[in-house]
Amino acid sequence: MPAPSQSTSVTHKPLRILYAEDMRELRQVAQMSLTRQGHLIECCVDGAAALERLAAAPGDFDVLITDHHMPNMNGLELVGALRRSQPFTGKIIVFCSELSPQVSAAYASLRVDAFLKKPVFPSALREVLTRLQATA
Repeated sequence: MPAPSQSTSVTHKPLRILYAEDMRELRQVAQMSLTRQGHLIECCVDGAAALERLAAAPGDFDVLITDHHMPNMNGLELVGALRRSQPFTGKIIVFCSELSPQVSAAYASLRVDAFLKKPVFPSALREVLTRLQATA
């Protein structure tokens, strides 16, 4: 009889992630960290670029990660536009350094799946992604 497999944890398929962040260094860190975890990640410089990318192919991504504070179109504007007009059905995670109670409530009304306070640690992001995969 063959020996039982050493791995008893549930293996999830790699996520296809779109990350909207205006700071190049943070995009690079996220790309490196998430790629190491086996995920596929594409980065955009702001919410407007992310909205354009999602409008072109909303089914290309399982998760949108967006920073809140960005030029051109911030995270709240991006999520609002997606919920109003785009057929994006993936999970949404917001990174933020701080949010007022009003902005937090606005995100909640738009059914954001998770918030992570900056600085975001890879272990915290990994935990949220695993939880979101389990509920997909």
